[in-house]
Amino acid sequence: MKQHAENFPAVARDATETVTTATPFVPASPITTIPTFADLPPLPVALLPTPTRQYRQRRKARRATFAAGTPRRMPIPPPVIAGTRVLKWQWNPEAGEIGVRAAFLPGHILPGPKDARIAIEGIAPVIPNVLGDLIATPNTAAFDAIHTFTLVRQVVTMFQHALFPTSVPWQWNGRGNTEPIHLFPRAGDSMNAFYSRKEQALKFYAFTPPGALLDAPPVYTCRSQDIVAHETGHAVLDGLKPNWILTANPPQTGALHESFADLTAIFLTLTQPEQVAAIVTQTKANLHNKLFLADLVEDLGMALGRPTGLRNVENELTLGLVGTEVHDLAQVFTAAIYDILADIVAFELKPNRDPAAAVYSSAEYVCSLLVRAIKAAPDDHATFVDVVNQMLRVVELDEKPVQYRNYIRNRFALRDVVVSPTPLSADHVAGKTLEAKVQDAPEAVQTRYGCCGTLQQPQYSGEDTVAPEIEEFVRGLSGASATAGKRAG
Repeated sequence: MKQHAENFPAVARDATETVTTATPFVPASPITTIPTFADLPPLPVALLPTPTRQYRQRRKARRATFAAGTPRRMPIPPPVIAGTRVLKWQWNPEAGEIGVRAAFLPGHILPGPKDARIAIEGIAPVIPNVLGDLIATPNTAAFDAIHTFTLVRQVVTMFQHALFPTSVPWQWNGRGNTEPIHLFPRAGDSMNAFYSRKEQALKFYAFTPPGALLDAPPVYTCRSQDIVAHETGHAVLDGLKPNWILTANPPQTGALHESFADLTAIFLTLTQPEQVAAIVTQTKANLHNKLFLADLVEDLGMALGRPTGLRNVENELTLGLVGTEVHDLAQVFTAAIYDILADIVAFELKPNRDPAAAVYSSAEYVCSLLVRAIKAAPDDHATFVDVVNQMLRVVELDEKPVQYRNYIRNRFALRDVVVSPTPLSADHVAGKTLEAKVQDAPEAVQTRYGCCGTLQQPQYSGEDTVAPEIEEFVRGLSGASATAGKRAG
C-alpha cells in the first residue's frame, strides 16, 4: 500500500502558510492486508487555530488602533494559563478508525518537545508555532514525536494527580538527579517497544507486519496509545517500586508489574472524556459488557494479530488456572481490577447523574486506589494479596461505602486470590485482613516469555548475558599465550 500523504491537509508551519481542507479519502484498492495509519481517513488538521498571514495582519491592525498610553477597555488582565495545544493519533470509537485529535497540555513545553520530566530524542526538534502550539503533518516523524510526548505526559499527569502531593519519580531521580526520561518514537526497525532503566529511556520501534506486501508501510509502535501507555506504566512503577521489576522476586511480583502496565492503558482511555462518552453509549454504561474493547482495535493490535487490541481484561482466569508465566498471572489481577471498576460504576450510577461522569470519576478513583495501594505494599516480594489488603485499607480510610470493600473482596475471591472468612453476600468487616488462597511456591521462578519487551530486558535479571562468553574468551586468550610461551621455550 502507498502512504496516502496527499490526503492529509497542508499544515501551516509559519505565519505565511494557510491550512487547506482535506480531500476525501479514496482507497487505492480494496484492503487485502492489514490496515495502517496511512490508509485511514484523516481529520482536518484545522482542528486547531493556526497562525496565517491574515491572522498576523489582523492582530497588527488591531494593535494599531490603540495609541500609545491609551488605556484598554479591560483594566484587569485575565489570568494567563501556560500551555500548548497539540495533535495526536487517537482511536475514534464512533467512526471505528484512527483519527487526529486535539489536546491541551498545561504547563511550559520547550521545543523538542521537552519539559521537566520528558524529552524527545532521535528526531529533529519540533518547534512550536507563534501561538505556542505543536502542530505537524500526520505520518511524519514530527507528528509521532508530538503524539508520543503527549501520551507519556498524560500518563504521568494521571498518576501525579492520583498521588498528589507526592511526586511520581523516575527510578533514577533523587534530590540531586532530576534527569527526565528520554523518548525515542522512532528508535529503529524491530517488532518491539520497551522501557530501559539503564538507558533512562522509552524506546518505540517500527516494523513491517508478517505477511504484508513488499511495499506496505511500516507500523510504528509509538502510534499505539496502548503500547505507549503500557511501557510508560512500567517506567512509572519502576520509579515507585524499583525492586519489583527484578526477576529475583516471586512470579506474582512480576505479574503486578505487567498488570499495572496493562491497567495504565485502560485507565488512560477511561480518563479521556470523549472516549468515555462513546464507551457509555456502546455499553449503556455497563462496563461488564466488555464488547467495547473489541471496538477499540488499534492499528498495532491488528498488525500483531490481536483483534481486541492489546488489553487483557476479557478473561475468566483464576490463579488456579495459571502457572508462573508472568503475563498469564497478570491477566488474573488485571481482570479483577477491571471488574471492581465496573461494579463501582454500577453502584455510582444514579437516575439524575450523567452516566459518563459516573464512569469518568469511578475510573479516576480506582486508578488512584490502585496506585496508592501499590505504593503502600512491600518493596520486595510483593504478592497479589498484599495489594488487595492495601486496597481495602485505602477505601476504608477514604470513608467509601462498605460496598467498595465488598467488591474488592468478592472479585479477588472469585479469582482465587484471597479467601473470604465470611460469605460473599455478607459485608466485609472493617479492618479485616484477608489471607491468600493460591500462593507462589517458595522456590517458584518467574517466566516472562509472554511479556512485553520491557520485562524481557536482560538488565532486570541481574545477570549479564554476555559475561560468561567474555570470560571464556579471556580464558582462551590466556591459554593461547601460555601455549605459545611453551613452544617458544
